[in-house]
Formats: sequence, structure tokens, C-alpha cells
Amino acid sequence: MLTSQRKLLLLEMLNREGKIVATGAAQALAVSEDTIRRDLRELAREGRLQRVHGGALPASPAMGDFAARQQIAPDDKSAIGRAAAAMVQPGQVVFIDGGTTSAQLVRQLPPGLQATVVTHSPSIALELVSHPTIEVIMLGGRLFRHSVVNVGATTVDAIRQFRADLYFMGVCSVHPEAGLSTGDFEEAGVKRALSAAAAETIVLASPEKLMTASPYQVIPLSELSALVTVASVPEETLSPYRQRGITVHLASRIPSHRTPATDEYHQMI
Repeated sequence: MLTSQRKLLLLEMLNREGKIVATGAAQALAVSEDTIRRDLRELAREGRLQRVHGGALPASPAMGDFAARQQIAPDDKSAIGRAAAAMVQPGQVVFIDGGTTSAQLVRQLPPGLQATVVTHSPSIALELVSHPTIEVIMLGGRLFRHSVVNVGATTVDAIRQFRADLYFMGVCSVHPEAGLSTGDFEEAGVKRALSAAAAETIVLASPEKLMTASPYQVIPLSELSALVTVASVPEETLSPYRQRGITVHLASRIPSHRTPATDEYHQMI
């Protein structure tokens, strides 16, 4: 069997089963485990999958830069942002991550809401400049241009000064077994610190991020309080998260004749 044919079969296996186990793939394709591992390394370099111990998981399409990610699932992110904005209560201190879905969240916070938003994202802070009753606290650090967020030891030290009610996290990947992961080591460390300093961590995940993995783990799924995604995600995709005790909020898109005030989202446990 040609290498190209074997790689196609591995990708078909990944698409069908949601993961590749190297030992099982070697038996199925009648080749050595070393051959499978070499194929997986090459496919990972091409961005076709994410290698994990013993095999591989689907790679996240959300690994592109900020500009590229703005083009992915904009309607889903808008719905998720509305649902998340409705969770913020008056008087709360809220960590809000950087990212395109987080931008949708802050745009839809009620005009009269009195709260404090702490963020390491310059773009999130700018979105809130015109909000009259939200206090905005910026966390300093080195600007990570790829995601337009501040990272590094300075950022982590500043996070330790807060005890937030909620942390709205954005990540590249959310997987029942691999947990929450992202594409940069320092960014993962900042997200981990934000989660540790918040009473509840709520991940904002458009459908393309579910059941995928990225290189750097942020936290295991057991440390997550809730997941916000869209109502169109199939139940078989959501079931592994619910089985691990995660509250799943399903956001619905607003039809063209409706307004944000009439939108509803469903909470399912």
C-alpha cells in the first residue's frame, strides 16, 4: 500500500471514529506501529490531525490568526455571545478572554449593566470603551499578536490579584478526554491562571472546536463549569460532555425578523 493511500485511510478512520489508536490502526492496515506513528507525525505537520499519546485526535480549524478566525462561523459565534452575555449579573467581576466569540459577548452586554470586566485582550477592552457602566481593567504583558492578547509572567502575576465570579474562556479545542487546549504555550498558561482565579469557568465553543485537540492543554474538562455552544450541534457530539457532568448551554440563532431582546437559549444538563 502506498503511503498516500495509507494516510487517506487513517484520515477516514479519524473522521469515522473521532480518534486514531496507533495499535489498532497498525493491525487494521497490516503495518507496524512505527509506520503508523511516522504517518501520524507527517499528517500532524500538515495540520490534518493532532497527535496525542498512543494515537491522534482531530485538529482544530480554529488555529488560524485573529483575522482568519473572524471568518469562521460568525452566526454561531454571535448566538453564543448573546447566550453568554445573558449570564453576567449586575455587580459581578468577570474575566473575559480574547477572541472572536468573546468580542460577540461584550458587544451584547446590556447597556445598563453595572459590572467589572477584567481582560488581557486589547480588542475586548476597546469594545467596552463606549459602555457607560462597565468598569474595564486591563491586564498587561507581552502582546501575542496571533491572538491579540497579552501573555507572560507579568500577565499571570496580575491575574493573581483578582477573585472573579466568572471566566469566559475561548480555546481552540474542547475534547472530552483531552480537555481544553490551545495552540500557544504561554497563552495556555494565562488561560490556566484565569481559570484558577475564577469561581466558575465557562468555555465559549463554536461547533468546529468540539471533539478536537490542540498542542497545549489549558485545563482538564473536570475543571470546567459549563460549555456554551449552538443548538445545531448533534446530541451524539454533546453527550460525552454531559456524561462528564458539564452543563451545556445551547444558543439559538436569531431569525432575520427577530431582535436580540427576543432571543432565547436553552440550558440542558
